[in-house]
Amino acid sequence: MYSPEIEQDLRVAIFRWLDDRQLCGQCEFTRDELFNFYIGDIRLPLIDRGRGIRNPVDFESTLSIMTSVDSPYSDELDTAAFVKYDYRTAERSDNTKLKKAFQVQAPLIYFEGIRTSVYVAHYPVYVVADDPIKRVFTITMDESLRFFGDPATLPPDQRAYAERTVKARLHQPAFRAKVMHAYANTCAICSLKHVELLDAAHIIPDADQDGFANVTNGLSLCKIHHAAYDRNLLGITPTYVVRINNALLDEVDGPMLRYGLQDMHGRTLTLPRRRVDRPAPDALARRYEEFAA
Repeated sequence: MYSPEIEQDLRVAIFRWLDDRQLCGQCEFTRDELFNFYIGDIRLPLIDRGRGIRNPVDFESTLSIMTSVDSPYSDELDTAAFVKYDYRTAERSDNTKLKKAFQVQAPLIYFEGIRTSVYVAHYPVYVVADDPIKRVFTITMDESLRFFGDPATLPPDQRAYAERTVKARLHQPAFRAKVMHAYANTCAICSLKHVELLDAAHIIPDADQDGFANVTNGLSLCKIHHAAYDRNLLGITPTYVVRINNALLDEVDGPMLRYGLQDMHGRTLTLPRRRVDRPAPDALARRYEEFAA
């Protein structure tokens, strides 16, 4: 059994690895790379092959939990801010280590399945409540919310604040991963393929009540085209044609403006292969009205 200090150091090293990967543009992780993870010469799987919880034998508390798109367990999203995670019936040691994570407030990783054997990572997450009667743990998806305590006891105004605080941040990893996959890690406008320079852009902003986090409300755009789209310097028609602001078309300001924006005027979007992933024409029409105005 590792000492608490060594266990904490290992958790920090794992978080740093996840940070580094995501800074380089990686937004999803495969089951194989998570299962075959190493820190130096130490093999330390981040997920378990056959269970939705990872309790390394040398850790005193749980390292990660996992839900799959085809998970047989009854784990479900409770709200945008909190996840309910059922006790395991067959493995009492799993429950014991998750209880320990609650007691010592150990930071965990929540791997959310987005396709078969593919996950996005939310971290650090914390167990904030343990209900032995209902046999369920409550896990907060935002570090700041663990100080609120058990969400079941929160006053309605605090609960609403917690949900608003987390909503946009929580769906971003899965939204980005799904959009990047749909567009094959390519900018829909200029075909740039450097994923570290690409964003998952919302057509209807996520702050809007209609800004749903589905692939059909997303576009894979490089950072310059994302910024231009958000500021209505660039528009996209419901028939997937790129338009550039008239004043910008007349401006003279070097090769970046010319090749990066002006030459995109009239170009047709590169669309996802699957029709069900393509941008919703009604959402594009709504945004295009703002651009045209």
